[in-house]
Amino acid sequence: MTLNTRQMGIGVVALLVLLLLSWVAAPQSSQLQQGSTYSRAPAGYGAWFAYMEQQQTPLQRWRRPLDELVQTPEAAPITLLRIQPNIGWFGVPNKDWIRRGNVLVLLGIRAPVTEAAFHSTLASPAGDVTIETSRRYAPDPQPGQAAPVIEIRLGDTYGAVVWQERIGQGRVIYAATPYLAANAYQDQPGNFRFLEQLVTEPGHSLWVDEYLHGYRDPAPVGEATADAPTWQRLTRYFAVTPLAVLIMQAVVLLLLLIWGQNRRFGAPISRTEPKIDNSTAYIQALARVLQKANAWTFVAITIGRAEQRRFQRALGLGVTPLECSAVAAAWERQTGRSAAELESLLQPQPRSEAELLTWLRQIQTLRRQLE
Repeated sequence: MTLNTRQMGIGVVALLVLLLLSWVAAPQSSQLQQGSTYSRAPAGYGAWFAYMEQQQTPLQRWRRPLDELVQTPEAAPITLLRIQPNIGWFGVPNKDWIRRGNVLVLLGIRAPVTEAAFHSTLASPAGDVTIETSRRYAPDPQPGQAAPVIEIRLGDTYGAVVWQERIGQGRVIYAATPYLAANAYQDQPGNFRFLEQLVTEPGHSLWVDEYLHGYRDPAPVGEATADAPTWQRLTRYFAVTPLAVLIMQAVVLLLLLIWGQNRRFGAPISRTEPKIDNSTAYIQALARVLQKANAWTFVAITIGRAEQRRFQRALGLGVTPLECSAVAAAWERQTGRSAAELESLLQPQPRSEAELLTWLRQIQTLRRQLE
C-alpha cells in the first residue's frame, strides 16, 4: 500500500508530537534527585545525611509506598522528613497519624512571594541560617474563620520561613525552601544544625522519604502482586508513576480516541465513477466549438427553427414546416399581439454573444405566454 503526500504529512506530524510529549513529560532524573540523601549535587542532601551519621543520629531511608509506613502500628512514634514533596503525588500522612504523636517535616512548601531579599541570613538557636528565597508564610484566615495557631521556628519581619502546627499530640513542620540543608550549604554549619534540631525528637525514630525521589525496595518474597485486587494494583501504579508520565499517557490516549472516532472502520468503499451522458457530452463539446468560432447566427437560426416548430404546435398548426409569416399571422389572430414581433424573433441575426443571449431571453418570454 502506497501512502500519499497527505498521509505522510499526518504521520510526520504525529511522530513529532509524540517525540515532543516524550521530551516534555519524560521524568527528569535531576528533578527527582533534588532533596535526595543519595544525591551529591548542590540540591541534594547527601552531605547532611553524612553529617547526621557523624552525630550518631540514626537516620533511616524509607523506600516503600508511604501508606505502608503510616498505616503500620508502630511501637514508637515516628518523625518523617519529606524533601521536595511537590515532585509528584505519592500520598500524604493523614491527620490521625499525626495526632497519635508523630511528626511530619515538609521542606519545600510553596508560600507567597514577599518583598524580602532573596538571599538572607536569619538567626536561630542553632546559629545563623542562610536561605535563598523571598517566600514567606503569614497566616491569612478566611472570613469567619480563626487564624491557624502556628509557631514560627525561623523567620523575619516579612513572615515565617519555617513554622510548625500542632495537631493533637503530633506536629507538622513546614519550610518555604526545599534547600534548607542542601549540599550547597556545606559551609554553613548553622543550616545543618538547624535541620538536625527540627527533626530530632526524643523517643522518635527518624525516617527520610526516598520513595519520593524514585528509590524502591524490592518487594518482599511472597508479596501478592499479580493476584492483588485491581484497585490495589492501580493505586500502586499511580503511586509509583511520576505525574508527568501519567499526563503524557492521558494525552496520547485522548488523541487515539479522537483519531478512532474520525476513522472509517471496515472494508474500504470503492469510489464509483459517475456515468457519462454521451448526448450531453456531445452537446457541450459542440457548444464550445461554436463559441470559439463565434457562430452566433448559425446557433440562432438552428434554435429558431426548433422554436418555430414549438410555436406551430402550440398554435395548432401541426409539425409540418410552414412559412414564418403564416406562423406569425396565426400568432396575431390567437394572442392579439403583433405578428411582426414573432416574425422578427423567428428570423434572428445576432452579431455577438450578448445579442444571442438577449434573443434567447425574448424567446423564453414569448414561450411562457403560450403556456
